[in-house]
Order: sequence, then C-alpha cells, then structure tokens
Amino acid sequence: MEARVASLHLYPVKGAAGIALDRARIEVAGLASSGIGDREWMALDGQGRFVTQREQPRLALVGTAIRAGRLELSVPGLAPLSLSATLDGPVRDVVVWKSGMRALDAGDEAADWLSAALGIDARLVRFDPSDRRACNRDYVGDSGAHTRFADGFPLLVIGSGSLDELNRRLDERGHPSLPMDRFRPNIVLDGLEPHDEDLLEAIDIDGVVLRPVKPCVRCQVTTTDQTTAHVGVEPLRTLGGYRMDDRLGGVTFGMNTILVEGAGRDLRAGAIATCTYAF
Repeated sequence: MEARVASLHLYPVKGAAGIALDRARIEVAGLASSGIGDREWMALDGQGRFVTQREQPRLALVGTAIRAGRLELSVPGLAPLSLSATLDGPVRDVVVWKSGMRALDAGDEAADWLSAALGIDARLVRFDPSDRRACNRDYVGDSGAHTRFADGFPLLVIGSGSLDELNRRLDERGHPSLPMDRFRPNIVLDGLEPHDEDLLEAIDIDGVVLRPVKPCVRCQVTTTDQTTAHVGVEPLRTLGGYRMDDRLGGVTFGMNTILVEGAGRDLRAGAIATCTYAF
C-alpha cells in the first residue's frame, strides 16, 4: 500500500507551537532540523515539574522558529528569545511522567522570558545530549528506541483520513471541523483509510523504516485551540463514541512510532511511503 507524506512537524519545546517542515532529519530520538530536535526543550514550573498544555494551555501560544541554527521563541507582547542549539548549562534531574532524565538549565534570562509568557514561575531546560531516555520495552522490545522529552515515544504518525472521519462525525453533531494541529503529529500520511495507521507493521519512506508500536491515548490537550489557547470539550467527546480503547484506558488517535532503519537520513514532505499491514 502506498501513501504520501503530507506534512512533517517538529516541536522543539514540549507543549509549545510546532514548525511545519519541507524536510527533516530523522534520528532515533525523533525528527530534527538544523541541530534542534523534537521535544528537546521543556518548561518546568516553580516546583521543578514538567509543564504542558494540560496545565498551561498558554503554551500553545509560544511560537517556535529555527533561525540561523538557533531556536527562537515568541509570544505577542514580548521581544523574541533566541537560544543556542548547543546551549550548555547547569545539569538538573527532571521527570517526565515516570521517567527520570538529565536536563541543562537554560538560565535566568530564559526563565524570566518564559515566566512572563506563561504568567507563572517557570524555567526552560534542554535535554542533556549525553543522556538517553529509553522507551517502554513492553512496546519497543530490544530495539534500543529512545526519545527526549516526548511523553513516551519519538514519533507520532497520523493518517489524514482519520481526521477526515472525525470531522465527518463532528459535522453530524453540528460542530466545526478541527485542524490536525489539535493532535500534534510528527508525520501526516495521505492515502490511508481512516485509522489504518493502527494496522501498520512498517512504513518505508525512501529507506527510512518506521514501526508503529502503540496507539496514542489522547488527553485534554486535544481540546485546546492551538491558535487561541481556548479549551473546549471536542474532540474527546466525539472520539469517546468510537475510539475508546478499554485496554489502554482512553480514546486513541494516531500511532506512536519508532525508527527501525535510516537514522541520519532526511524525510521530505511529498515523499511516497510504502506501508505494510500487520496481517
């Protein structure tokens, strides 16, 4: 089965706005561009806990860009913050869910900027490149898959047909269609039937081989408008009617995915993806 890479998305800061890319480097830990990796940066609150849109929907309004090899953050009303892609700083231990790892503190200037942007006491950290955070072996086995500050896996793949089906059901309820950015995918595939990404054993994109390993259980972040930070009830209400996974304890949309072959290669939007089903 052939599909097409409709779009590629990089999220340099966990919970902040993403960047649509024409081309991205694929690494075991996820997508990267100009030396900046997916979910390589993260906000901490005043108690040192990781912050996402679950707690701070305003994170959606923090824009991200890569300029001259540097990460630039922006919000209305503040001058942009520019950070070195190779920023070094004091090492601190952080936790994402149940995973402990090392991070590099971005310093007081970045902390002041992020605190002003979010309206809370916050600090910014970068994943320590000398560390390695392993994915759950119950799903990735002995593959050696690892990630940075993502919730659990390095890549999220969603078929555009799945969003089309959701929007068809939302339309039946009289609700406006929702954009794909509600689900924050890394790779969007055109040409699959709705939720066929759930059934794939492998995705081969010009020699880059990916393996879907676990359905992505969705949380209230999907109810946050990524352009306004307004929180509603959809799409979780509608997804609950046809996408509930009792084994995982929630509704699922998209597949958490790992890299099998092709580390260091580039992926490009528009490339053909040869998809192999697991049956």
